[in-house]
Amino acid sequence: MIRPHSETPRPLAPPDVSPEVWRTLLEDVSAGSISVPAALERLGVPAGNSLHLDHDRARRCGIPEVVYGGGKTPEQIEAALCAITARADRALATRVDPSFGPRIAARVSGAVWHPDARCIAVPAAAKGVGRVAVLCAGTSDLGVAEEARITAETCGSLVDTFYDVGVAGLHRLLGVREEINRARALVVVAGMEGALPSVVGGLVRVPVIAVPTSVGYGASFGGVAALLGMLNSCAPGVSVVNIDNGFGAGVIADRINRLVETGNEECGR
Repeated sequence: MIRPHSETPRPLAPPDVSPEVWRTLLEDVSAGSISVPAALERLGVPAGNSLHLDHDRARRCGIPEVVYGGGKTPEQIEAALCAITARADRALATRVDPSFGPRIAARVSGAVWHPDARCIAVPAAAKGVGRVAVLCAGTSDLGVAEEARITAETCGSLVDTFYDVGVAGLHRLLGVREEINRARALVVVAGMEGALPSVVGGLVRVPVIAVPTSVGYGASFGGVAALLGMLNSCAPGVSVVNIDNGFGAGVIADRINRLVETGNEECGR
């Protein structure tokens, strides 16, 4: 659409942006500590990278919008994180390419790169509440388990981890039975045949969120075998998320945990 000559041009930035903010952003861009798209997003100016962030999500859902990094450029991820942290006290980007994840984290204030999970997190200053536990069957499942942990922590939960406690050595799980029973919700991550959530579900009284992973030999079909095994669990209280979806499991566990922490008065608001 061609703008008529009589139309007033749109201002380059909100009128309430102070000279100090402009100076700081220009200096950061000049020093290379922030990209031009990220600086524009922080000012509220569209950066031409098709981002349309939902800044109201924190009020509705309790956490800001999370950036799915798969398929996005480094500039898009950085701009999104900077825009989120300009309005919220925490931020998270998942499935970030390791070839540029550390570089993005170094350019976003307060951000930490988590290589196992391929996540960039800006943690909230407030201490987490309650207790969530994340278990995984083997160290091959570690990346998905770490994604769940970082997600739950960023959302606001305290998290305990119990890794390499698969059913091939059941004594390892039984050795931490008392500790996992202290949690308000459990995330249980497993590949291969996906048996661990069923075993855990028969030992605890709290909700179990099962996460099938794509770890396994040919007949595991990239996690489908574990997914079907978990869906067909005979243990009550086990729910299942998608294959490798540590993020989804972490969010569910955090919401269960914080409902217990705050009581039911916040439900439905």
